[in-house]
Amino acid sequence: MAPKKLIIDTDPGGDDVIAMLLALASSPEELEVLMISVTYGNVPLESCLRNVVGLFHVLGHEMEWRKAQGKPLGFEALRTYKPIVAVGPEHALEDEILMADNFHGADGLHGVHEAHPHLSPADTWKALFKDGLPDEDEKPSYLNYFTPSKIPSHKEILRILKEEPADTVSICVLGPLTNLALAASEDPETFLKVKEVAVMGGAVECEGNVTPVAEFNTYADAVAAARVFALTSPTPASTMPPVPKDKATLPPYPEKLSRPLNLSLFPLDITTPHLLNMGFFLEKIEPQLAEGSPLATWVNTFMNGIFRQIISMIGNEVEPGLSLHDPLTIWYMLTGSDPAWKLAKGAPEDIRIETSGQWTHGMHVSDRRGRTRPDGVTTAELPGDEDGWLSLKRGNRINRYVSSPGEMDFAPFLMERLFA
Repeated sequence: MAPKKLIIDTDPGGDDVIAMLLALASSPEELEVLMISVTYGNVPLESCLRNVVGLFHVLGHEMEWRKAQGKPLGFEALRTYKPIVAVGPEHALEDEILMADNFHGADGLHGVHEAHPHLSPADTWKALFKDGLPDEDEKPSYLNYFTPSKIPSHKEILRILKEEPADTVSICVLGPLTNLALAASEDPETFLKVKEVAVMGGAVECEGNVTPVAEFNTYADAVAAARVFALTSPTPASTMPPVPKDKATLPPYPEKLSRPLNLSLFPLDITTPHLLNMGFFLEKIEPQLAEGSPLATWVNTFMNGIFRQIISMIGNEVEPGLSLHDPLTIWYMLTGSDPAWKLAKGAPEDIRIETSGQWTHGMHVSDRRGRTRPDGVTTAELPGDEDGWLSLKRGNRINRYVSSPGEMDFAPFLMERLFA
């Protein structure tokens, strides 16, 4: 069976790194990671990119160590395919100031590069995405696993979607949606060739994690999220964000598009309960540490930083656990045919992104008033419904997932894939 072709848009971040590891640890029949698209988010863009290069660097060390130990190498997708790594903008579409996330530490991985310099790439990695290495004969070994691109990320996304048949490439979005908004704006019809966009973002029926109502990825670039969500609508103009008077902005979409975007949403409502608890993590990682696994050493460092951060936030009366927000989208890509993945009642839902509220910026807004929609036979609109919340022709159409194959099953599946 042909693998699912996947683009990962990411702002690593500890849980982003775990998500990428899970994708790269899949079998070649399950996933083919075509591209890792890097954006700002958890930390500034350069740190995010360093963490992606560092990931491939440490995986190179891990493959050498496993081979020397006579262990199964694993990470078959990593060894079979060679994704492109491309870089996006440094800030949101309409905001110059980065909305920093301190949860993952100053570098995004709780000081792992300083703690283990031998597992971090030399600073020459920066040249890979600009002018190239000064000496092409001295390519670092991690380039066996990815190809650096000097082309902006959103243009690489469009190139891949142009070259691949329609409905064969999916995108997992693990950070702000800026790269996707840029791609959709530049060439909406090519962008709509995507099979599915799986977005980790938002808080629909639960509290936010960066404000009382907003989740970080959406809050960091609410305008980008609103523009991408609007492509799910029969009439994208009906849910597009207001155009600011004093800022440059992307143009509107054409009035008629060939088809709507297929967007699957994994908000905090479903991702938060999927925990990797500290006790279980240490139980699984300690044998790997004792044997000298470079990957275990690297992951253990930032995971312990995450656990310390959680304890500082909630105290130590409850066992700390990392919510596997971003990895859940990869699990979905691997197991999406399982009937245990269930959509919200009434899906697809009209979920819209607030972009201009003083206190509600980044909020996922839906109509919970329980009103009756038009029957679609005699009318598609109702009198007085100015904002189109009941309309069959306006509003977004979001596939929000509310259940998975098991909240308690994911962490064992994940650790088995990475460290078996």
